[in-house]
Amino acid sequence: MHDQQHGPLAGFTVGVTAARRADELGALLRRRGATVLHAPALRIVPLADDAELLAATKELIDHAPDVVVATTAIGFRGWVEAADGWGYGEELLDRLRGVELLARGPKVKGSIRAAGLTEEWSPASESMAEVLDRLLAEGVAGRRVALQLHGEPLPGFVESLRAGGAEVVVVPVYRWMAPEDLAPLDRLLDATVTRALDALSFTSAPAAASLLTRAEARGLLPELLHALDHDVLVACVGPVTALPLQARGVTTVQPERFRLGPLVQLLGQELPARARTLPVAGRRMEIRGHAVLVDEELRPVPPAGMALLRALSRHPGWVVSRSELLGTLPGAGRDEHAVETAMARLRTALGAPKLIQTVVKRGYRLALDPAADTKYADA
Repeated sequence: MHDQQHGPLAGFTVGVTAARRADELGALLRRRGATVLHAPALRIVPLADDAELLAATKELIDHAPDVVVATTAIGFRGWVEAADGWGYGEELLDRLRGVELLARGPKVKGSIRAAGLTEEWSPASESMAEVLDRLLAEGVAGRRVALQLHGEPLPGFVESLRAGGAEVVVVPVYRWMAPEDLAPLDRLLDATVTRALDALSFTSAPAAASLLTRAEARGLLPELLHALDHDVLVACVGPVTALPLQARGVTTVQPERFRLGPLVQLLGQELPARARTLPVAGRRMEIRGHAVLVDEELRPVPPAGMALLRALSRHPGWVVSRSELLGTLPGAGRDEHAVETAMARLRTALGAPKLIQTVVKRGYRLALDPAADTKYADA
């Protein structure tokens, strides 16, 4: 019932690292109730002289692709100009004349025609998703597809083609670099390490690599990997995106269809499934990232309260001492009075004081229902 009322991601915080299409991903997550923390892990700069682009250009001249997808006017123009500069301009245009050339939209069409070429097809929607659907409908098994990148490609585009049996040649007309302003990325890293996030989403491999590089530069890599391994769910749009993380031993989840919609649906299944649900004082209590569902009612809880609640839920029904609880409070120092203050706020936030019992001189316990005692005794 609460999913209709609150959205499956209510009470959870999801980090978004995408540079492009972050608004779209953020909107999909918020629509399902999530709190979104966005920090672009990348910026995209055009490159005039680059070994990778030169290598891709030579490879396509030597081994003809079946299809070339032109995604941006500035990128396509930049590619032709760079090839000219290297003395391969005519050869590249000759090669492109003999293949199926797809243009993402009218601007790209304009730059293709300005180069003396003609596109075979262009979607009315200017959508890469429509280009992908057409390619997959035609069948890509055994076909060689060249993709002129416009910075971050459509999430899952390369994965979907490869899954369909295509050989994909990426033509990188841009270079990835760290963002000029690193403050949002640092906030995202800090939130991950302190478990203020429940999940991190990635839509491109360079964004994943950039986050790891920044963590390493700040001396936070071991802490980041530990957080990603134990508490923060890592969701990638597809297997190519996940590679830099998997190389560091991070477990990732990904949807069967490599698109933003299915990525968000997956988070909507995975995060609630990881939430702890306990029968307490005749109520059903589900502990989410920064909120608790008490009998389907969403109750936001401050960070100190969540820290106490998690400590109590690790040993449901057992007494947890004040000193142990103090150790879980963020930046509490040594005064056990901080536990009492945070506990009073937690009880107010939950709106049901009887959920947590005070055991005089010993500490606090969750008022686990008697029938559940045996079930959770070994938890």
